[in-house]
Amino acid sequence: MSTRDIIVLFVVTLSLNTLGLAQKAPATFLLHGEVLLKNKQAIINQEAEKLKALKNVQAKADQIVKEGKIYSVMNKKKVPPSGDKHDYMSQAPYWWADTTKPDGLPYIRRDGERNPEYYDISDSEEMDYIIDDTEILALAFYFTKEERYAAHAARLLRTWFLDPETRQNPNLNFGQGIPGINTGRGIGIIETRSFPRLIDAVILLTASENWSKEDHKGLKKWFADYLTWLLGSPMGKDEADEHNNHGTYYDVQIIAYALFTDQPALAKKQVEVAKSRIQSQLQPDGSQPFELERTVSWGYTNMNLAGFFKIARLAENVNANLWIYETNDGKGLQKSLQWLIPYLKNEKVWEFKQIKELEYDNTLWLLKMASKKYANTMYDELVNNICQKACLTDVDLLTF
Repeated sequence: MSTRDIIVLFVVTLSLNTLGLAQKAPATFLLHGEVLLKNKQAIINQEAEKLKALKNVQAKADQIVKEGKIYSVMNKKKVPPSGDKHDYMSQAPYWWADTTKPDGLPYIRRDGERNPEYYDISDSEEMDYIIDDTEILALAFYFTKEERYAAHAARLLRTWFLDPETRQNPNLNFGQGIPGINTGRGIGIIETRSFPRLIDAVILLTASENWSKEDHKGLKKWFADYLTWLLGSPMGKDEADEHNNHGTYYDVQIIAYALFTDQPALAKKQVEVAKSRIQSQLQPDGSQPFELERTVSWGYTNMNLAGFFKIARLAENVNANLWIYETNDGKGLQKSLQWLIPYLKNEKVWEFKQIKELEYDNTLWLLKMASKKYANTMYDELVNNICQKACLTDVDLLTF
């Protein structure tokens, strides 16, 4: 390498480092913007773990762009009872045909056993795909500034939310209907619990020339309309009254959508509602009785606590601290995580009903968040121990 080449390389590297330090952290709600910025600097500095994670995320993003799949509620074969395919529709996952009846109706509940008929209506799967794909594309764009990632993400978003020919109506009137009993339930609102992830992805896309101010305004209008429906519809009010993970993730959604649509007072009000759920759902010893009574108690216990952690993270955006909040009788989020620790350390065997193998996606996320919020290396050590069974995703490695 010539002296001139060395000088050019030095100048380019210096410029990249200066750029990384000069940039503002993105104003994300669930993700920590300052962590994203720090990880961008780590990539500029050629840190191996972050580089590898980005390479893997880019590979997934490249595949998404190459396949070019586009999702829409209009793709489903069934038509909702409204007669409008723009309405989201799904079938209750844990309800099965009654084999003692000639027509199988009404369906009967088998908790924790997912009926494959659930996938006959494509809306729920396609919605999950658009959330996952948009998140991966947005992260790939944020760390590389390659517009092709943002361009496809924008196309996904416009198709699902904005294009009059393909958009979803902002309601879930027909979510998780039970054949022979009803056409939809408030419980179906749990299926949009990951939309806050999509909102963070969209915030990363605002730096792209492919996501216009008009697009962003239109998406905020969609979520404002959906928020109005969640707060005012019979379905929304029914879900708000649930006393387990459904109520928790209702709060996650209300707070996230309120923040995104510039309604901080509403977000703050819902944080107070979440405090009442800590009182009603958690025990002073940290256990969660409503989740422990399920047939997949491990999964629901971890999922519900992850919901509370997400509320706590969102609450930071309105200067509320739920990480250290405790009720008068000593119920709190860290205590509920500590209740799980003996099981993670193999000091105790999970004695509650669990008809499926243990899964650790939510567990790992909880531990990484706890490590950040409670400054305790024990949580990171547990992540490393659990990694023999399941490891952090590349997305996690780029966002923690």
